Amino acid sequence: MKHRTRQQRRPSASPAKLGPELVFHIDRLTHDARGIAKSDGKVTFIAGALPGEEVSARVFKSNRRYDEAKLTRIQQVSVDRESAACQHFDQCGGCCFMHLSYPKQVEAKQVWLTGQLRKLSFTGEMEQLTDAPLAYRRRARLAVKTNKDGSVNMGFRGKASADIVNLDTCVVMTEKLQVIMPNLKQILVQSEKPSAIGHIELLEDDLGCSVLLRLTADLTSNDLALWAESASSHAWDLYLQTPTLDKAKCDEESLRQYTLEGLSIHYHPQDFIQVNKPMNDKMVAQALQWLDLNDQDKVLDLFCGAGNFSLPMAKTAAKVVGVEVQPQMVLNGERNASLNGLENVTFIGADLTQKVTHSELKKGFTKALLDPPRAGAFEFLPSLLKLKIDTILYVSCDAATLARDAEFLVEHGYKVKRVSMMEMFPQTAHVETMMLLQKKH
Repeated sequence: MKHRTRQQRRPSASPAKLGPELVFHIDRLTHDARGIAKSDGKVTFIAGALPGEEVSARVFKSNRRYDEAKLTRIQQVSVDRESAACQHFDQCGGCCFMHLSYPKQVEAKQVWLTGQLRKLSFTGEMEQLTDAPLAYRRRARLAVKTNKDGSVNMGFRGKASADIVNLDTCVVMTEKLQVIMPNLKQILVQSEKPSAIGHIELLEDDLGCSVLLRLTADLTSNDLALWAESASSHAWDLYLQTPTLDKAKCDEESLRQYTLEGLSIHYHPQDFIQVNKPMNDKMVAQALQWLDLNDQDKVLDLFCGAGNFSLPMAKTAAKVVGVEVQPQMVLNGERNASLNGLENVTFIGADLTQKVTHSELKKGFTKALLDPPRAGAFEFLPSLLKLKIDTILYVSCDAATLARDAEFLVEHGYKVKRVSMMEMFPQTAHVETMMLLQKKH
């Protein structure tokens, strides 16, 4: 569930030519909330349209197999349509489902996920893990742009656009982060050199809120004093990543922390953590329940990060071995194990896309947990099979690579026992999945 950045194609500067206004009946939704209409055997995708609606739209892109059209009018409104909770919904690229009632959002994602996993021989009922649909995001990165007239835009990229949508607030962020945003805008307006700031990273955890500035140039002394004074008066911590640094300087005393399963997890403010804390708590609890660990289990945690799953599992299992490619994450995992008094967990550094020969990775594991990035874990699966592990729990942020990897495991003697669609990012197109596989006996 670690997201890799994808290069997004920037739209053409010239506007697309629109065809004549046509009427479409919407049958269903795509995974990214575009309405699907079918006419004369050809599919048309219409952003903003919902199933059951009759709409007018104008085609702006035509291919042999499908068209894309721009919504112009809704002639028959779906009973599931809602007014978006955010005034920027039509422009901002952060959310795409906000015009659909939340229960229908979850239903649409589950239908799509079922389709992605259709080739697997799973006959059980797909489970759901959900929480609050708004004010859940404890981490966000805001782009900053200084315009030619001296004004400053701060916000997220627009829908299918590289432009920055100027935001005063964001309803999917936690309430405390929402309070911070107007203050940031005020500082940028007062700054002597706002162009020195490329991005602003917001974070809330057990220590409160923090603001991290990713700088493209050094701040002036007046601007630095302005940011420091605001941090002090509004009770949030300030971190600076200067142009020469890959990461902001942060000593052990300045590390962030959050609580999970009674453990205190310490981390650098730019380290990966799940952005939805309530859902992370539920996800880890569900993983522990599904794995049903006991004091005889030896667990292999692949793509373990700083121990989001490893450390809670070590409270029950006989031994946990976490594998992570990033050296700093390995060090953080070891530090957190020591701080929490867990002596039965080991963290090792290894690239799981390459052949791994570490002495810790040998037979004897009873269970394994995989939490790979979007690319999945396919390269390591042959090595995993050799370990003859009885139970595998796969946590995924990409349904396509999960389906591919699960099909491989099923072909080699495993059976899908449970599947859960986890709503980690409400209002967006992202779908997280947990799958339990067990070796056939």
